[in-house]
Amino acid sequence: MSAMTIDIHEFQTRLIELMPYISSGNELIITQAQKPVMRLVPIKNNKKQRVAGLHAGMGWVSDDFDEPYLMS
Repeated sequence: MSAMTIDIHEFQTRLIELMPYISSGNELIITQAQKPVMRLVPIKNNKKQRVAGLHAGMGWVSDDFDEPYLMS
């Protein structure tokens, strides 16, 4: 993964052009007055599928979990 630094004004005009760069795994450092103010990074796509019932039987709920609680 590499990083590119760009001024905020240039970023505003080139956003659509920069999207493929970012979504391909690179990050973008956005500066204002030559000071970094933001870092734009791609969202990691977790490709693992959830397995239903993987932890079946590991949880427990009491029989009266939905009974009203009466304070005495």
